[in-house]
Amino acid sequence: MVTEMLTASSGIAADSSSLTDRVREATLENGLKVLVLPITKAPVVTVQVWYRVGSRNEKLGTTGLSHLLEHLMFKETDKLKPEEFSKIIQANGGELNAFTTADYTTYFETLSADRLALALELEADRMSNLKLREETTEPEKRVVMEERRLRSVDNPWGALYEETNAAAFRAHPYMWPVIGWMHDIEASTVDDIRAHYQMYYKPNNAIVVVVGNVDPDRAIDQVRHAFGGARPGIPPPAVTEVEPPQLGERRIVVKKEANLPALVWAYKVPNVKNPDSAALEVLATILSEGESSRLYRKLVIDKRLLLDVNADNPLLSLDPNLFTVSGQVLPDKKVADVEAALEKELATVGSDAVTDHELSKAKNQIEAQFVFAQDSNFYQAMLLARFELIGDWRGLDAYLPAVRKVTAEDVRRVAREYLVADRRTVGILVPTGPARSVAPPPSEMLH
Repeated sequence: MVTEMLTASSGIAADSSSLTDRVREATLENGLKVLVLPITKAPVVTVQVWYRVGSRNEKLGTTGLSHLLEHLMFKETDKLKPEEFSKIIQANGGELNAFTTADYTTYFETLSADRLALALELEADRMSNLKLREETTEPEKRVVMEERRLRSVDNPWGALYEETNAAAFRAHPYMWPVIGWMHDIEASTVDDIRAHYQMYYKPNNAIVVVVGNVDPDRAIDQVRHAFGGARPGIPPPAVTEVEPPQLGERRIVVKKEANLPALVWAYKVPNVKNPDSAALEVLATILSEGESSRLYRKLVIDKRLLLDVNADNPLLSLDPNLFTVSGQVLPDKKVADVEAALEKELATVGSDAVTDHELSKAKNQIEAQFVFAQDSNFYQAMLLARFELIGDWRGLDAYLPAVRKVTAEDVRRVAREYLVADRRTVGILVPTGPARSVAPPPSEMLH
């Protein structure tokens, strides 16, 4: 299960100048968008089907439907018995999984290139012919409820991030967790899930991405053959909730079993559509990428206040989201001392010169991650889909040029503008005893 994969701290996935030149695009009559990227270095192919639905498309009282439906998509269709989808892919030497986020739900297979048609036919089948019954739904609800216990209820990091998000957002659906609130999961009905499926699982609300050793024209024909008969639906309702301006700092305290105290500072920032996004990417990298980064050097190595530290910018979130700075507090250190040191370091970034060395190092780190990940069919497919979801897959061409143009003054300016107390939500984890689950959970739940 993964978190945001396309940020400065984790890397975007290919040299856009060569990637976009080779992409073939098509839109079927039923509205299905198709993107094909041929890569001939290995006889394999990755197929991804992206649906424009995530927890942001839910409502209070029915949260978690998108994630629960993701689980049920591996059950039965009119043609397949429960779990038969997975067994067929595995019997053909393939791997498969899925993940749900606040913004989208994605299904994927990686298998031999000569099995492309098989994966497409199976995906097309469950797009249109999923069978939802009480007999399969109720046991899967219990699976998801247990997943929630492991990831959030019994996990101190999961609980901290959930409470921080819920405090940071007052109107936007980013306020609730992707997996949903426990009561909503338990109360969900087959009718609720079926209505969600019928609204969002339509070809005109989906993107199919094929990356691997394929002929683009033939691959598009195979997608058309598999999905061409799927009937489009009415356009789903748009997410119209707009988060109002924050009028001051918000603070929450979470008391849970945990091995160490922890801290999250969350600031609302724009996404890649805003010109400031590139400078925010560079800022996140300067703050916490590697042991020579500002926050790691000052707070982890020099002052020995934190066990670890991370800064993350939500570059490809569909709506403005949270730039977070987080870390675990070392034993016998006071959270107040950590906050004071962190406040000082963030203020310093906004007021003092970012050195030429820091700036060039951060840009090199971002670009290296961007290029090194190009060996993965999976991440190149993700890259195309993520930019398509936010507007147009060709938008990835502008990413590296924008990063290269960032100046030291740009970094200082965005630090001063966005990382300010009045736009901040603070989450503090206070341990009540040793933790049963210690691993930080991903922010996006996978199947």
